Amino acid sequence: MIYNIPMNNCIFCKIIKGEIPAHKVYEDDKYLAFLDIRPLSPGHTLVIPKDHYRFVWDVPNTGEYFEIAKKIALAQQKSFGTNVIWSKIMGDEIHHAHIWVFPHAEQAVGDKNNFAENAEKIKSNL
Repeated sequence: MIYNIPMNNCIFCKIIKGEIPAHKVYEDDKYLAFLDIRPLSPGHTLVIPKDHYRFVWDVPNTGEYFEIAKKIALAQQKSFGTNVIWSKIMGDEIHHAHIWVFPHAEQAVGDKNNFAENAEKIKSNL
């Protein structure tokens, strides 16, 4: 089932609306990318559609969606000194489509908890 309306209790919808702060690294009219609050590595980013869809596979034009994830990954390579960027598609913890994009923890240079600096690094390399 596809959900394309904001969900009242969805934390990601609240971030999109500005009700909850986030360290944003990318935003356009359809997508938002921001740092994960429990990062696995420096620059761990979540890429989400602004419309509420339950699963990544429900998002129209997934090719466009993955192009945004690719932009983030390429910026992370430059930002954190590693070519190894991982991605993960889960969907069980937050019921809003999202893609994790994050540098390999053992190879990335930087402090994973320095959110402001990590967000600026990614933005400057987009």
